[in-house]
Amino acid sequence: MSILHGKKIKLFSLSANKQLAEEISKSISVPLSDLEVRNFADGEIEINILESVRGHDCFIVQPTNDPVNEHYMELLIMCDALKRASAKTICVIMPYYGYSRQDRKAKSRQPISAKLMADLIQIAGATRVICMDLHAGQIQGFFNIPIDNFPAAPMLANYFIAKNLPNIVVISPDHGGATRARKFAKMLDAPMAIIDKRRPAPNVAEVMNIIGEVSGHTAIIIDDIIDTAGTLAVATEALLEAGALGVYAAATHALFSGDAYQKIKNSKITEVVVTNTVKIKENLPKITQLSIGSMLGEAILHIVLDEPISQIFNLNKGTE
Repeated sequence: MSILHGKKIKLFSLSANKQLAEEISKSISVPLSDLEVRNFADGEIEINILESVRGHDCFIVQPTNDPVNEHYMELLIMCDALKRASAKTICVIMPYYGYSRQDRKAKSRQPISAKLMADLIQIAGATRVICMDLHAGQIQGFFNIPIDNFPAAPMLANYFIAKNLPNIVVISPDHGGATRARKFAKMLDAPMAIIDKRRPAPNVAEVMNIIGEVSGHTAIIIDDIIDTAGTLAVATEALLEAGALGVYAAATHALFSGDAYQKIKNSKITEVVVTNTVKIKENLPKITQLSIGSMLGEAILHIVLDEPISQIFNLNKGTE
């Protein structure tokens, strides 16, 4: 049993990102609690919690990236198990929120899957959710329990400030990301530009125009998610053709679906900086991964102590 400031704490990791959970565990000196996650022959998930959680504040680390459905089912079943075992509170630490891109009805007969996931998480028994850079801020309104949407931008900005790159311009990969790029540009005290693109098909991007001055600048493309890396590849080519000195990218969630990494590797981009909300292969050339482990650990401490958490994300606080 771990006692933090008089409160009984349990920290669990499911299968999505055990390494991140171990970093959180180390940062707050709370060991990961024992559980078994197994599959029946037909694929059904079985979870056994191997120690008492009665009256404990429980934290579950489980981003819901690929395989999204498998990771969601693990999480829901784990929440149900904790609820039925009389856990006092159940806080889901889900740095990447799967289905977050389906946050509205773009066409008349489409689902709002992000709302459905929020409903399922609450029904399963979660009493609080912690995420990083939700794809759409309105997802917070889908929950009737406390949800914290932590930003990765200060950590990413600190990394680039330390690199001291010449004549930076921050690039939004589309019009929808302009607000994110504007905030990031303010952190770096740099101008911004926007890629005007269209999608002739899902996960296919074409650059139509670049709005803003990039010639003679070091371009940093900022986004929340890198999925297939198609936008990144075509944007890099367009920026270099427009006279950029070099191209970097920064993103919170490195999904790297399909041949995404090969696209990055074969492109002329200099470096892609991401966080470890999602587990990726180690030592990939051109990829730098920053750890959010100690930051999430500090957030847990603030929650346990009923202290505000906003100061955790101040610029120039440093990174791991």
